[in-house]
This record gives sequence, structure tokens and C-alpha cells, in this order.
Amino acid sequence: MTAPVFLAEAADLARTEFTFGGPEGRHAAAVRRLRAGERLDLTDGAGTVAECVVRDAGKDSLRVEVLRRYEVPVPQPRLVVVQGLPKGDRGELAVEMMTEAGVDVIVPWAAARSVTRWKGDRAAKSLDRWRSTAREAGKQSRRFHLPEVTGPVTTAGVAALLSSAALGIVLHEEASSALSALELPGAGDIVVVVGPEGGVAEEEIVAFREAGAVPALLGPTVLRTSTAGVAAAAVLQTRSGRW
Repeated sequence: MTAPVFLAEAADLARTEFTFGGPEGRHAAAVRRLRAGERLDLTDGAGTVAECVVRDAGKDSLRVEVLRRYEVPVPQPRLVVVQGLPKGDRGELAVEMMTEAGVDVIVPWAAARSVTRWKGDRAAKSLDRWRSTAREAGKQSRRFHLPEVTGPVTTAGVAALLSSAALGIVLHEEASSALSALELPGAGDIVVVVGPEGGVAEEEIVAFREAGAVPALLGPTVLRTSTAGVAAAAVLQTRSGRW
């Protein structure tokens, strides 16, 4: 059975033996019910991994010994997905699947045709949910580099990301170029824009083209905004050799 993954402080990972407490340690002890002799992997979410064994299990913490420590290199090229804000809980679904598929950065985008609007307290709560979803999905999928979920950006912000990318892509059902046929860079950022339910507006397409982005067709069917990002990630992960 594969060892479960939990998040830990970088300072603790440098030790030979320590008490693994806090919310993560409590979850490992009280929910997962790990016991003496069982294995677990701890990571700081930034590439450092400590393979550990439980020496003693308390009510809400574990005493663990580090068996081996290593660093996981940052994947290249880096995959950034700009996600148009979807309705309801489809945003968390998109974040969960893209995290499992290895997307490195997820950028919430307030597109012109987004029905959902992040404002005031709702913006902070929605962003917290996206980040929490990414964190939990990262642990479940044994990712040692957790994805960054940035704050929400405007269309101008998306254009700036595209202009600085090694390759900028806008998924669009009327594009003539297939995503699977694009020439990919070996390093730098591949930025993929996924529109909301209503699609990418014409003025946004114009702005993104001016920023150097290439419209690309994902496939013959129209996917939901919550599934388009993970489908595109799968194509790009395979084509780039990361998978």
C-alpha cells in the first residue's frame, strides 16, 4: 500500500526525529489512525520529501523518524491554467482535477461572460476554497510540489501572463489549430486560458492574440469549463514528456 502524504513544516523535515502535530498530525493520528511501524511521507509542498515511519502514536500527534530525505525537482515546462470563473462548485471540481493532473499554477479569471463574480467576502471565501481544494487534492495525488492558486485576475492580467509566457494558448471551439499539434517549449511557462460557461468573448480573443497567444482546438466535442482544463493538461503533459 502506498504511504499517505501529509504536509509538514520545512524545519521539521530537516530533523531526524520529531513530533508531527498540528492539524496535519491530528488528521494522521485521529482520522487516518496511523500506528507505530506504519509509513508516511511528509512534504513541505515545495519539493522536499521526508520518508518517515511512526515510532509512537498519540491521540492527536505522531512521533516519527525520518528514514530518507530527498528533493523533487520542479517540472519543466511549467503548466499554468487560467480558469474562467464557473458557476456553483464547478470551480472546486476544476481545481481538484487540474491538481491531480499536475497543473503547476491555477489562475482564477473574472471573464466578461463569467456568471459568477467574486466580490468582497465572497472573493476571499471562494479563493480559500480553491486553495484548500488544491492542497487536499495535492496530498491525495501524492504531489510534492503543490500548485499555486493565485488571486483572481482581470483580462488585462491574463494578457500580461500570456505576453510573458514561453507559449500562450486560448482554448476556443472555432480555432483551426489543434492543441495536440502545437510545438511546445522545453522550459518556461505554458499558459492555457479556459473560458467560463459562456465562452471567451471576441474582445478577449483579440486582446489575447495581441499578447501573443495562439487559439487552439481541444477536440471535436465541447467540454464544460470545469473539465476543459484537465483535458488540456493531459494533452500537454503527454506532449511535453512530463507524463
